Amino acid sequence: MKEAKTQVTADVGIDSLWKCLSKDLHSVLPQVLPNLVQNGEVIEGDGGLGSVILFNFGPDVPNMKYQKEKIVELDESSHRIGLQVIEGGHLDLGFTFYKTSFQLTAISEKQTLVDVVYECETEQTVLPSKTTAGAVACIKGLENYLLSTDAI
Repeated sequence: MKEAKTQVTADVGIDSLWKCLSKDLHSVLPQVLPNLVQNGEVIEGDGGLGSVILFNFGPDVPNMKYQKEKIVELDESSHRIGLQVIEGGHLDLGFTFYKTSFQLTAISEKQTLVDVVYECETEQTVLPSKTTAGAVACIKGLENYLLSTDAI
């Protein structure tokens, strides 16, 4: 099992970022990163723990058409969510296991620290650098979305 970690600070409050990441991700990502995520929908469950989300990728993701992710961790009180790829996407690129976990921590009323941990199994000796860059782009996209709307 290989692991990669990164941190990113978002200039938005923890509650609005948590809502975006844990409840609205499938609908917000296509709005904030349309070249990466064309659309997303909850195809199993109610959007909570155990639910499956289908993401169809946009033109900036040439090697992957879609990815199904299952919410395998969801802790409202500690602001932690874990998404495991169960079909397509990274599993089509040689990974046998791929999970991303986000842990949100309030820095101040309008600033949140996001710890991102990738866990995966692959034949490659090192993880691609795009792995952590994708999470940073996602969080920064959500931050920009929240700052440009009245969602915060």
